[in-house]
Amino acid sequence: MSTLWTPFKLGRIELEHRLAMAPMTRSRALPEGTPSPLAPEYYAQRASLGLLISEGTQPSEDGQGYLATPGIHTDAQMTGWRKVTDAVHDAGGHLFIQLMHTGRISHPDNTPHGRQAVAPSAIAPEAPMFTLSGMQDIPRPRALGIDEIAATVDDFRTAAARAIEAGADGVEIHGANGYLIQQFLAPNANTRTDAYGGSVEGRIRFAVEVAQAVAEEIGPERTGFRISPGSTLNGIDEGPERAATYHALITELAKLDLVYLHVMQGTDEALLHEIRALWPTALLVNRIDRRREELAGDLDAGIADIVPLGRWALANPDLVQRLQEGAPLNEADPATFYGGGNEGYTDYPVLIRR
Repeated sequence: MSTLWTPFKLGRIELEHRLAMAPMTRSRALPEGTPSPLAPEYYAQRASLGLLISEGTQPSEDGQGYLATPGIHTDAQMTGWRKVTDAVHDAGGHLFIQLMHTGRISHPDNTPHGRQAVAPSAIAPEAPMFTLSGMQDIPRPRALGIDEIAATVDDFRTAAARAIEAGADGVEIHGANGYLIQQFLAPNANTRTDAYGGSVEGRIRFAVEVAQAVAEEIGPERTGFRISPGSTLNGIDEGPERAATYHALITELAKLDLVYLHVMQGTDEALLHEIRALWPTALLVNRIDRRREELAGDLDAGIADIVPLGRWALANPDLVQRLQEGAPLNEADPATFYGGGNEGYTDYPVLIRR
């Protein structure tokens, strides 16, 4: 039997296999940040993947960057997520809500309060952002004050508690893809000279404080963390100290006994092996354009414990059945990835079950 289909215990969760659904932005939330009425169906359709990691969910108004993304900082949003978690649990799956603060990757037109974005330093990413008025340049953000950093850490803590109250099995802290946490890690986005910048130890401080606060609030067995070492998404450049930064970050995160670390893997295989050696609990490794015949490769090599899948999970609600039976896969339609209704969201065809 392939290692893909062997059971795994993830904190409090008993998983039947080693696949998972990766977090994917779908931009279908209601204007007030409540998950779409179709979201319970969308996630429940994919419950056979076992561990589902939700789309990025803002922990505060300041955390929103894109149009139509969900939050978890109001009672209405929490009620909306309860419908999603109930549907997933009824279908036999488990849901971690990903907490995503976009930091400088935002536009005032996309947020409920219309304020200037916040970031480690007042440095624009020099990238465009889609708004209701079309594509616009992302404005220069405002640097967070020390007291505001503490408040942002508390936003993550409170959002995690709300996620659990909404029925989630845990949360994933989004420390990847050029958003706020990775902005603190990167010298080209963080030029601070106080305790949150100026050195590797300073630049990792915010990430560690967020993880510590969330783990204290909901338990480390319910807390995951995502990283994307070497990613240049959203104008990030981690510079020549990248390996040292992640060595220091993972060493500190490992002390918290978080339930998993989720790596969006690029090209640095040596760093991935170092991460595996440093990380004591479950390691999720997500590779872009992984081929079907390579699905179990990282498991067999002892690098990964769980394999999250993105586009295949998006386009194939019954992905587990298709892989087990060797059936062909639906192709994902990029034109329907973001926004809209059920088309490209809940209407992908499934196999006839025998």
